[in-house]
Amino acid sequence: MLTFSREQSLGAERKRREELVSVKASICPAVGETDFLLSARGGEKEGGSGTRSHMMWLILIYSCTGGAALLYALYRWVIPAAVQYHGGLALLWHDVIVERMLDTLTQSTRPQRLLSAVQKNATRGDPRSVVKAIDHFCRHKEWAMNVGDEKGCILDSVVTEVNPHTVLELGTYCGYSTVRIASLLPPHAKLITLEFNPDYAAVARQVIAWAGLEEKVQLVEGASSDWIPKLKEQFGIQTFDLVFLDHWKDRYLPDTKLIEEFGLLRKGSVLLADNVICPGTPDYLEYVRSSPQYKSQYFKSHLEYTKVEDGLEKSVFLG
Repeated sequence: MLTFSREQSLGAERKRREELVSVKASICPAVGETDFLLSARGGEKEGGSGTRSHMMWLILIYSCTGGAALLYALYRWVIPAAVQYHGGLALLWHDVIVERMLDTLTQSTRPQRLLSAVQKNATRGDPRSVVKAIDHFCRHKEWAMNVGDEKGCILDSVVTEVNPHTVLELGTYCGYSTVRIASLLPPHAKLITLEFNPDYAAVARQVIAWAGLEEKVQLVEGASSDWIPKLKEQFGIQTFDLVFLDHWKDRYLPDTKLIEEFGLLRKGSVLLADNVICPGTPDYLEYVRSSPQYKSQYFKSHLEYTKVEDGLEKSVFLG
């Protein structure tokens, strides 16, 4: 009886084991699949970390690109448009902030960059192509304080009207107005232009030479107050038919009085002064408009390459 019970128990145990083996075999694919899924999910976690890192880099790149594009838009279009109608802001932006920034970035000066534009785009020996190249540079690349294209047309008309044989220009800068004036002078006429800054003078000489006008122009370096008393002696000129004032604005009136003092004007000589509104020369305007020695006329225009009001004052010396 005991033996039967033991054999019966062993048989039952054997059967139970077989059933377990069968069950295990039947669930192995599911276990394998589960392991695979767990492994895949682990991979997704690792891949997710890599994707997040990739996305962070993309966001950083897009942010930098967008920021750079925004800064360029502000620099190239938004701020220039915003200061178009305000003289003080226009001069601060163009003549201080932008110029210093570009000088630092390019390790060059604005006159040097302007000269490069002339040499690249203007035809040697063609004054009008030089003027056109500078105007294009100043309107589309980098503002510069020349008399500019709009007021330049007024300058041209006055030069043509006066038809001078002797011209004095105070303030050469890069030679823009020098080229405009000299290109309209009759044969054997002489233009003396004074420039205080030797770096500007060096560039102006090259611009004038590129225009083919060296024979008509005498560029003199130094302060106007030093040279005006010596002009007769140094250059054998008795009087000037036309004087173009475009240098330091606080020197317009003192230099005009020096010109008068040393007898450099004759009856009918014309003074033409630029920037009388912006940056402005109120003391000079008051003098030539109130003095019985002059008959003055104002030509309304705009500050070079902007919409800021400016103009030229033409004053005929009555003797």
